[in-house]
Amino acid sequence: MISREYRLFLRRWLKNPGQIGAIAPSSARLANAMARQVPRGGSGPVIELGGGTGKITAGLLRAGIDPARLVVIERDPHLHRLLQQHYPKIHVVLGDAAELAKAVRPLGITEADAVVSGLPLLIFPREVQDAIGRGVFDLLKPGAPFIQFTYGPYSPVSRERLGITGKVASWVGINLPPASVWVYRRAVS
Repeated sequence: MISREYRLFLRRWLKNPGQIGAIAPSSARLANAMARQVPRGGSGPVIELGGGTGKITAGLLRAGIDPARLVVIERDPHLHRLLQQHYPKIHVVLGDAAELAKAVRPLGITEADAVVSGLPLLIFPREVQDAIGRGVFDLLKPGAPFIQFTYGPYSPVSRERLGITGKVASWVGINLPPASVWVYRRAVS
């Protein structure tokens, strides 16, 4: 039996595969691997980019992130509505990750403890990748992580262009397809 969420995901993918990036939502294992990279004990916002059907959102909540701290940015109106229905205690923003400051401004957010991304960055044009990266690092507190997964063999974020460091923190073989979790931080000067 195919879930309602998967059917919606598949319809959104069929409509625009260049914006969804995968033919299946992230697995719970991938979501948990990403959530383990979020620092514990903070009080500031944790921002998720590209909430999709909520698999990573659920992983963040399972890891103990307070729903009041969690802000999910989703630009697809259908997926945005699904997230609002499933997670009424979190802030779900209809917005574009390439304009992150604008998306979170109405919530009064000027810095974040972590940013977790389920976006298919490698399929985006370079300008969009860089706009997202710059927006993320303009918002992150010093030393705070940007957590991104990829299905590719290389870094999905240009460390050189953004002046950041990054490394693989986890590999999830039981995901469709297998994925690497990268953690990036602003380079220490």
